[in-house]
Amino acid sequence: MPDATYVAFVPTKSRDALRRILQTEDTSPLTWRERKSLFGSEFYFSGPPDLARKAQAYVAEWVLSH
Repeated sequence: MPDATYVAFVPTKSRDALRRILQTEDTSPLTWRERKSLFGSEFYFSGPPDLARKAQAYVAEWVLSH
């Protein structure tokens, strides 16, 4: 099955914390990358479709709670 990519927008105030979490955790088989913009970052999660979707949904909930 081909990989899927999902995107989560993270505001500037939260992106450093999320980046630290992602750098310290073993996220395989997912890969992630960050694209910074003026008001935050887009975090791209690529990998198995179900897992990438769950990662994006988790980050969206995480942003709302922080």
